[in-house]
Amino acid sequence: MKSHKNLLLIAALIVSIGLGISSGAFGFTWKDINTNLKLPGLPKVEVPQLTEKTKIVNEESLVIDVVDKVSPSVVTVGISKIARTPRLFEIDPFDPFNVFREQQPSKEEQIEQDIGSGFIVTSDGLIVTNKHVVADTEAKYRVITKDDKEYEVKKIYRDPTNDLAILKIDPPAGGPGLKPIEMGDSGKLKVGQMAIAIGTALGEFRNTVTTGVVSGLGRGITAGSPFEGFAEKLDNVIQTDAAINPGNSGGPLLNSAGQVIGVNTAIAQGSQNIGFALPINVVKEALDNFNKTGQFSRPFLGVKYKSIDKRMALLNDVPEGAYLVEVVSGSPADKAGMQKGDIIIKIDNQRIAGADGEIAKLIGQKKVGDTITVTYWRESKESTVTVTLAEFSQ
Repeated sequence: MKSHKNLLLIAALIVSIGLGISSGAFGFTWKDINTNLKLPGLPKVEVPQLTEKTKIVNEESLVIDVVDKVSPSVVTVGISKIARTPRLFEIDPFDPFNVFREQQPSKEEQIEQDIGSGFIVTSDGLIVTNKHVVADTEAKYRVITKDDKEYEVKKIYRDPTNDLAILKIDPPAGGPGLKPIEMGDSGKLKVGQMAIAIGTALGEFRNTVTTGVVSGLGRGITAGSPFEGFAEKLDNVIQTDAAINPGNSGGPLLNSAGQVIGVNTAIAQGSQNIGFALPINVVKEALDNFNKTGQFSRPFLGVKYKSIDKRMALLNDVPEGAYLVEVVSGSPADKAGMQKGDIIIKIDNQRIAGADGEIAKLIGQKKVGDTITVTYWRESKESTVTVTLAEFSQ
């Protein structure tokens, strides 16, 4: 009981001293103590004061900085082509010999339209975009930079296995030239990190900026273009809630450092704020390959196949794998003796489980000139052959 009273007295004394210092009753205040108190052996610590020159970085200023840095490297891709308008007819009931009278004949019309986006990767005029943006091999294309300068596309290189294309333009003579974008590393992406998209939304609004986050990784989608009627299945793409609209295709998806981490490729139909981008590491690998060979060099086995999953294999009393519906004449598979009707069950001792795109994915991980072992099933017997992958040519 006595110790309890002593504790109460000590507490009351501490409170009284604190109140006295706060009121200045002892001739000094807490501010004086904070300013002048020096502990033995420790230097006085000066607390830095914020001034009007101190920059407070927030999300708004960060996005503005990224846009200022990257926008000169983002371009609009436009198409120029001749389209034929349909013939129009009207019914003339008073002319039994010519009931359907032509009202307007078919005619040719020049169409020029912004259809996609892209970004500059070299100062000498190489630009990355989506393959589906430039899918029309009969059309002519142009590139428009942020300062409204227009360049004719001299050459288009289309990747046979990815939704990628490289456009070649002539850089301006003299002056500062073209500004290449800075590449990031899509292998280090984390779900939830900031994502910024720049592109020509709806084929009309150039240099549109949208923001969001990386919503998912490793997605599988089918990409296409409303302008070109093109579709292609893509694996391992980046999902983002930064608004991606038709016309954004081919533009950059950026991180908070202003580095491109993906190529905006597609949107999920019937949804809101679900867009997809090809990882930039895929692009860097393709560019490295392109810079060495002057073209997209892809390994080629030379087979067309249908997947046989476990259920189908049991129903038909055959093994799981890839059923060959065609072996391309003169291809590596043809030279190795493989035939239509064979079922590939292993590649390099890795069993084929009958998943869609499984063979293409395994071959895509190889390089031109690599040697693989293929085990296939024919007439209830297994055979293994060695195949040297050739270069794919369109």
